[in-house]
Amino acid sequence: MGAALGLCSAAQCALCCTGTAASMCCSACPTCKNSSSSRFMYAFMLLIGTVLGAIALSPGLQDTLKKLPFCVNSTSTFSAKTLGGLSGGSLQIDCEYALGYMAVYRLCFGLACFFTLMALIMMGVKSSRDPRSHIQNEFWPLKFLICFGASIAAFFIPDGSFGPAMMWVGLIGGLAFILVQLVIIVDFAHSVAENWIENAENNRGYYYALAGVTLLGYIASLTGITLLYIYFTTSSGCGINKFFISINLIFCLIISVLSVLPAVQERLPHSGLLQSSLVTLYTVYLTWSAVANNPERACNPGMFGVIENVTTTLAPPTHKSKVTFDTTNIIGLVVWLLCILYNCFSSAVEVSKINHDSSEKRDTETGNVEGGGKKETDNETEGVSYNWTAFHTVLVCASLYVMMTLTNWYKPNSDIALFNTNEASMWVKIVSSWLGIFIYGWSLVAPIVLSNRDFS
Repeated sequence: MGAALGLCSAAQCALCCTGTAASMCCSACPTCKNSSSSRFMYAFMLLIGTVLGAIALSPGLQDTLKKLPFCVNSTSTFSAKTLGGLSGGSLQIDCEYALGYMAVYRLCFGLACFFTLMALIMMGVKSSRDPRSHIQNEFWPLKFLICFGASIAAFFIPDGSFGPAMMWVGLIGGLAFILVQLVIIVDFAHSVAENWIENAENNRGYYYALAGVTLLGYIASLTGITLLYIYFTTSSGCGINKFFISINLIFCLIISVLSVLPAVQERLPHSGLLQSSLVTLYTVYLTWSAVANNPERACNPGMFGVIENVTTTLAPPTHKSKVTFDTTNIIGLVVWLLCILYNCFSSAVEVSKINHDSSEKRDTETGNVEGGGKKETDNETEGVSYNWTAFHTVLVCASLYVMMTLTNWYKPNSDIALFNTNEASMWVKIVSSWLGIFIYGWSLVAPIVLSNRDFS
């Protein structure tokens, strides 16, 4: 019921704020004041930007995108030497072969700028009594206009140093959001494990479900590790890939053993193999995504012998887009979407339940249940239910992660033969997997090491 209330509130707010009577939005849509509705609206804004970015990658738009200002004013060049000695001087390679990628960079740049501005504006807000709460929870048509207006303005930024600079910013933001995703996944696993263990007292089927999902997670992880050894390593080479796969396998075994140690179970009774299996599966995905960005051709043939990221033939002199979208990035976007929705959904459940209970209590005390009195939808008068600045900072990182995922983590102005490989992104992904394992492992041992602190 709480989830339904939250989703209904968000849907009402979305319909209101995107309707024709935009100027009447805030007065006619009081649900926008609810913290859960605001989260859904900002997530909806990010989702629209992601859909627009995906549309920009469609082949039918490439000729149209070439007429946009960022290509007309492009100074990005690529020497004939790197094209294998082809004659013809220099080419505007990014505008010739990566129009969709460049458009995605600018769309997500506008999103990131908007959420950065919101994060700065909301610094220090303690409750909805702060005048800035109106900016956070209202004025949706104006905020949509500012957000996508910034993206449109970014199309006038000429190519050149913009692409490489945004790549590095995107790598940092992408790494941060990968860690955020891991925290959300672990939180989801904790919630599921706790709920199923409690329900198992009345229905043993929940124990079987818990064991089945855990076993399925480890089977999928083991299968993934095996495929990585088969398709991304060779008997005589690919040492870096072998190292990445092997070290992450060892780390995953360690955290799995840690999660069931008696000392850990004593302090964290709901911790177990379910959480470790999901962390292991996510780590295997990150390892796959990392080795799929390895610029060494012999070590990156793609799964099942299909080349995913490496272009093995030289580009013809005529216009031909090299924009691609492989399996790892599709999975990455699915995980991203699920994490965003879970974050909003779980918050909506909690907030809506609290609001419903407190509203009934107030109505009962004042006798306004039948009196048609106006219900209070602002649940943050005494204090914010989440840190607004931190929330927008996460959305900044989410925007950058989407930017890198939609563009295959490509390196602007790079060799066309290695267009969709990027050694920097390979290291970012593998380091993020190590940091994620460390964070989860520390969450298991911290109550033992710091026994004087309360981790409940």
